[in-house]
Amino acid sequence: MGSPVSDTPDRESAPVLVGIDGHSDSAVRWAARAAVARRRPLLLLCALEISSVQSVFGRFDLFTPSLSDTVRAQGEERLQNARRLVGTIDPGLAVAVELTDDDAADALVSRSGGAHLTVIGAGRGGNRLGSTLLAVSAYAAGTVVVVRGDLAARTDLPVVVGVDGSDPSRAAAAAAFAEAALRGVRLVAVHTWDDLRYEKAAALPDPVDDADSIAESHRLLIEVLAPGRAAHPAVDVEERVYRYSPAHHLLEWSVEAQLVVTGSRGRGGFRGLLLGSTSNALVQHARCPVMVVHRATER
Repeated sequence: MGSPVSDTPDRESAPVLVGIDGHSDSAVRWAARAAVARRRPLLLLCALEISSVQSVFGRFDLFTPSLSDTVRAQGEERLQNARRLVGTIDPGLAVAVELTDDDAADALVSRSGGAHLTVIGAGRGGNRLGSTLLAVSAYAAGTVVVVRGDLAARTDLPVVVGVDGSDPSRAAAAAAFAEAALRGVRLVAVHTWDDLRYEKAAALPDPVDDADSIAESHRLLIEVLAPGRAAHPAVDVEERVYRYSPAHHLLEWSVEAQLVVTGSRGRGGFRGLLLGSTSNALVQHARCPVMVVHRATER
């Protein structure tokens, strides 16, 4: 089996890291299956955010048991439940657990540099994204997967990647090829001629109907996808070219994909901005898991 291209360590011992909270079962399942497929250990991390608890409820911490002790007990229970869930997927998977008093975002970001992959759930309801997910998606080292949507019956669906020719999208394309090869599914490469948002261009024709624009778009796709085709010749590739709004089209594709892969920011991204508008929209609204690929030079 191949393994995804990533800027995270490729040591055999580097684990798949997953954040644990009260609504992380889908993320745990995804991370466990990813660890099994990659023959990696799994690290379950539960951050208690004790300082936040104490800043709000400090005066009640004189009670017995204290709120801090109660929160710690809840964290231990969540880790035990997550470990049992992993056991239903693969009892032989090597699993480590960690309970930390730190803030969840700080804990995941600080440990992401030693992880092969960092996985985090979208939370209850799946429609709103909290500050932890935004921080982890933007600042974690290497590759981050935000687990969204209903994961059932998606194993035959394609991997979809956004390609715009930027360096982050080239890293995303390499990762997407590896993911498609790992799953034995086709890869859909989506390119938009313009970054104009959908709501500002709804009256324009789409897809692209200009022959020169189409030809240039396909030349860009051929060039960007060439390394992946060479590394994974068995992967079937479908190219889709549209006029505008990469976020809109990738969100549409997320309905019929098992994974959408994006660079941390694209050709329109501001220097120093670690999470661009397209990746931001995907991690908040996609209907399937989203892989955000960071390059080492962004750290």
